[in-house]
Amino acid sequence: MEKKKLFTGAATALITPLTPEGVDYPRLAKFIDWQIEQGISALVICGSTGEPSTLTDDEHRDVLRFAAKQIAGRVPMIAGAGSNDTDYAIDLARVAKEAGADGALVVTPYYNKATQKGLIKHFAMVAEEGGLPVILYNVPSRTGVTIEPATYEALAEHPGIVAIKEASGAIAKTVDTMSRVAGKLTLYSGNDEEIVPLMSIGAQGVISVLSNLLPAKTNEICTRFLSGDVKGAAAMQLHYRPLIDALFCEVNPIPVKAAMAALGFCDDYLRMPLTSMEPEHKANLLALMRKEGLNV
Repeated sequence: MEKKKLFTGAATALITPLTPEGVDYPRLAKFIDWQIEQGISALVICGSTGEPSTLTDDEHRDVLRFAAKQIAGRVPMIAGAGSNDTDYAIDLARVAKEAGADGALVVTPYYNKATQKGLIKHFAMVAEEGGLPVILYNVPSRTGVTIEPATYEALAEHPGIVAIKEASGAIAKTVDTMSRVAGKLTLYSGNDEEIVPLMSIGAQGVISVLSNLLPAKTNEICTRFLSGDVKGAAAMQLHYRPLIDALFCEVNPIPVKAAMAALGFCDDYLRMPLTSMEPEHKANLLALMRKEGLNV
């Protein structure tokens, strides 16, 4: 069963530039263009880094439509279409498909959660009724539920479910999963600190926060590995560990918003209950960015 591979390399989990008045569309356009100019492989719009949980329903849909128009097919666009309401997730996927998105990133239902049987039905319905190829997003630290290897194995048989964004940090379980689904689901790391480890068991890249500020370098980690330069990819993975740690020293996307504001791509503004980065953490983050030659 041949399935479409949505992308290979690094896809940026894009921030959404916000101001107290709403979405900053001129800066979003500028940021999308810069990412593509830097050679990013794909863009994820309204993933958790894009703050969809505090966008209004209209804003979420409008950002998907705007981004699709701005990207204009230059790179694949993956739309954040996750929800703990299956019907709502289906609706978001439909909007994204109509806008021109290439795939849907669908997180496990949060708070109300689901059984493994419920997860299978949820993802299958979004794939069938939403109309876009689905990337399963497993991030139990945020949702309180894990997709088990046997569940991945069952979902791999669905023609509309094409990939995994794995952000559990449970590498042994991911090895188990890949032993079951290799050749049926494309694996992407969902954690920047695990790009090379997961590529060693077959991942084709990463859905990344780091690539908001370093798109070319994050992509290079992936391309080095895939071209056979495992040592070079591993060296880059280790080199960026302090910066990655700084980007996750507070809950995402607080630090990356501070980073991108320093680079001029957004205001350092988040919607409550997220608050601005603590000054000492921000100072460390900016210092690490300067070490990488970023003009902050």
